[in-house]
Amino acid sequence: MIGDGSGSLWAADEESLQAVRPCLDETSKMICVSLGRRSHSRMIGEHKQLVEEGAELVELRLDFIGRAVNLGRLLNDRPSPVVITVRRRQDGGRWTKSEQERLMLLRSAIVSGAEYVDIEADIASQIPRYGNTKRIISYHNFSETPDNLEDLHAAMSEEDADIVKIATMANSFDDNLRMFRLIRDAKIPTIGICMGEVGMITRLLAHRFGAPFTYATYSTDRKMAPGQLNWKEMSGMYDVRNIDDQTQLFGVIADPVGHSYSPLIHNTAFADQELNARYLPLRVAKDDLHRFMDGAREAGLNGISITIPHKETSLDYCTHAESSANGIGAINTLIFQDDEALGYNTDYRAAMDCILEKLERQELEREKSLQGVRAMVLGAGGVSRAIAWGLRQRGADVIVTSRTVERTMVLANELGCSSCPWEERHEQNVQLLINGTPVGMHPNLDTSPFNASALNQYMVVFDTVYNPENTLLVKYAKQAQCRVITGVDMFVRQAAYQYKLFTGNEAPIKLMRKTIKAATNPVQLN
Repeated sequence: MIGDGSGSLWAADEESLQAVRPCLDETSKMICVSLGRRSHSRMIGEHKQLVEEGAELVELRLDFIGRAVNLGRLLNDRPSPVVITVRRRQDGGRWTKSEQERLMLLRSAIVSGAEYVDIEADIASQIPRYGNTKRIISYHNFSETPDNLEDLHAAMSEEDADIVKIATMANSFDDNLRMFRLIRDAKIPTIGICMGEVGMITRLLAHRFGAPFTYATYSTDRKMAPGQLNWKEMSGMYDVRNIDDQTQLFGVIADPVGHSYSPLIHNTAFADQELNARYLPLRVAKDDLHRFMDGAREAGLNGISITIPHKETSLDYCTHAESSANGIGAINTLIFQDDEALGYNTDYRAAMDCILEKLERQELEREKSLQGVRAMVLGAGGVSRAIAWGLRQRGADVIVTSRTVERTMVLANELGCSSCPWEERHEQNVQLLINGTPVGMHPNLDTSPFNASALNQYMVVFDTVYNPENTLLVKYAKQAQCRVITGVDMFVRQAAYQYKLFTGNEAPIKLMRKTIKAATNPVQLN
């Protein structure tokens, strides 16, 4: 058995190991970068650039080339080992010529000495082994992850495979777990990928479960398959080659999740403190939350951040929640500790810190620290609920309003707040205005949940949107000479609280703030 524990690699007898050892020695824990360009010169140039940046294995997608393929130009003096792939349209490729021409190109790549050739399972018998080229026998399914993965794998293994590659679409978190089990238990090297945003975790944790390599794309705008991450993210922010069975795993569950900057700031902090930990993006649909919670430990997760749409329903999965989380009725952090699932709400803590600091109020008399403050919260979702609860605990008079009357009334009644119709929000006389809606978030930069004409210099305006930091509402508030709290202020503080819960360490707050500001407003920093 190679490896051990929850991240154990594939098991094999010594005879099998000897047969594939050259493959393992060359590709162990590598990232294969997929490269597809229309011209030979561009593909050759980008191959060279990738190797200069540290890439060790590159997939040349010959089906992207727009003219007759010249293997000599691509393979002579190549700067790194390559995987040659000529993908049919039915398998997600761009090949438009005849199947006989495609088979001849694959055979020619083998004769030319390419290190690896990717051969679809249904044509594997027509492509004989020759020389030292390794055979990747592959299968693609862009609609689902079929129930018969083990049978499929067994049949593919019989096609003289050095590596079996199965890429299927993930429609639930369970699909990822089934793929991990397949990789872990396989008796020959296996690459198992669940495509789509739901399946990104299989690309990031491939090595942990025993895959000989994983795939990345050259850049974000040139994805070869759904859910593929780019080379710089995989090798830099996630450092996937150094993920092992001792790596502590955390992540953020959301739907969608691709916009989240949480992986960036947490992984930057982990690297700064030299922790063997990673923070992953985890897309979990609302109706898939129970499957995720049931399988989180099997995937190796130690803790998660929770955001839209799961903050309220995730409370049901806690074995214990801090009193504030119970009072709010929502959590944004869950720690898996032995058989316990511990729930916290760091949104509330971070928001109160920001508000008390801006109002120059002391926390000495916690229950009275905001007495006399009249506040209005825009929105009735998870973050609005957390902030409204915190304000009420500190004695503030809170008005809740949102576009959804029913949600507004439920939140107001549960927390002891007053409410007003969304259309009447500008008529309220308040000292503190909090935007808990996504209005103004990228890419909808020209919208504001509150009119500039209703702001004045005596107000504190708090916008929880952090991308961009300078939302239209924040700009209006600055023009009106309001005191301003930005979403970045709250985002960094809540992340720092989560970081402490995850690691036990104090977070590098200055680094976190610098990182998020650079990511959301790069022009300003240049």
